[in-house]
Amino acid sequence: MDVFAVRVSVVVLGCAMTACASRAPAHFVVPRADPVAVSQTQAPVDERQRQDEHTELQDDRGHKSYVLPVIEILAMDAAFNLAGRVLYEPATFEVTSKTIRRNLRGPWVVDDDPFQVNQFGHPYQGAMYHGIARSNGLNYWTSMAYTFASSALWEIAGETTAPSRNDQIASGIAGSFLGEPLFRVSRLLLDRADQGPGVWRTLASLLVSPPTGLNHLIVGNPAGPRRPDAVPFSDIRVQFGVTAITADDSRAVSSLALDQPRVALSIDYGYPGSPEYRHERPFDYFRIETSISGEGLEHLSTRGLIAGADYGSGRGAGFWGLYGTYDYFAPHDFRFSSTSFSFGTTLQAPLSRSLVVQSSGLVGVGYVAAFSEERLVEPNDHYGVAPQGLANLRLIAGRRAALDLTAREYYISTLGGFGTGQRDLIFVGDAWLALRVVGRHALGVTYQVAGRSSDFLELPDQTQTRSTVGVYYTFLGSGGFGAVQ
Repeated sequence: MDVFAVRVSVVVLGCAMTACASRAPAHFVVPRADPVAVSQTQAPVDERQRQDEHTELQDDRGHKSYVLPVIEILAMDAAFNLAGRVLYEPATFEVTSKTIRRNLRGPWVVDDDPFQVNQFGHPYQGAMYHGIARSNGLNYWTSMAYTFASSALWEIAGETTAPSRNDQIASGIAGSFLGEPLFRVSRLLLDRADQGPGVWRTLASLLVSPPTGLNHLIVGNPAGPRRPDAVPFSDIRVQFGVTAITADDSRAVSSLALDQPRVALSIDYGYPGSPEYRHERPFDYFRIETSISGEGLEHLSTRGLIAGADYGSGRGAGFWGLYGTYDYFAPHDFRFSSTSFSFGTTLQAPLSRSLVVQSSGLVGVGYVAAFSEERLVEPNDHYGVAPQGLANLRLIAGRRAALDLTAREYYISTLGGFGTGQRDLIFVGDAWLALRVVGRHALGVTYQVAGRSSDFLELPDQTQTRSTVGVYYTFLGSGGFGAVQ
């Protein structure tokens, strides 16, 4: 079992355990106390209120350290290096002072390590760095700096191979875009327990973000105000079902038998639509979604608001600004991953008393890696700077039904890659229709189409397409289909 397999098992368990968060109310708002009103009314404060105020004070004075994250990151890197020597490739991890000096002087390259290692393993390693810093009381921007510096340290002193630009982007930037949602979900599991987190919530928090769970047990809550309105308006959906491939260029499809088991999870955190909640800090809104099939992890993506402003009021509201996104898409035929910064908006607006529309639109640029086993030329990887866009539309009919449509497109240029002159255009479209049966239980149908067009300078162009359909049982969060009231 290699290091990558260990990382995969941890993330799969973490994604599954996030469903525990749906046990708490999703639309939870506790108004801040008005000291003027309290002084005027002289209302007595009961013992429970005294305990809550004491808890909030302790949270504000929670643990904060700039040194402990350095110690923990060095310890984690040492453990990864040791595991690599024993389980992976000893020559790659036998670091010496000579290899460190060489990497400090040598050029940064674009490597072609296995796709899963580069595009999932490295972002998850970066997410661990980010979680270590955040769970020691550091804010988002400081934690992002720790993540970027730790990634560079690993590239220079964690392996003997030449430092890699694509790995630095995957660990140092995508790691923060993945690590912050994992940290938020892990803290959500711990903070929403009325009488303190029990064994199961603590275990779930540990699996979602190991550094967050461990530091909670070792040093307690991180510093920073525990705003009572920091985690409302969160929608969680867990889906269990089967899918079938309806079209595939690289292998024959003889039937539409639904024979591919699949588990999917999506979390919307801090959706607009209530005047009680303002998006003031990085990732006060984010969406994380993942899909795991019999072939392994097929999809993992996050997008979150880094900096921006709210607009509108009430249910017809939204926000706009700079987003950070990380996408990992790995069906059998071709795979790609993207780390990007985008400008865009997310909004909610009522069309009638029973019909609500939610939508997001993003346009930006990032660094994308694409891989195919059916390539005409070597290497099989194509890296490059990529303009990209995302459009999402969700129609919610009360608590009865919902339709969700998402389209993503990426144009991988020749800039920043291997210099092969190749260009790629990738499109992924998803449709999801669900009907609530009773309570939080719903049935859904999905359709996905993905395509890639490759333009070579001296060879014929190549096109790949793949489409799937699926049937799912869906467990909804307490907010139903996610409309913020």
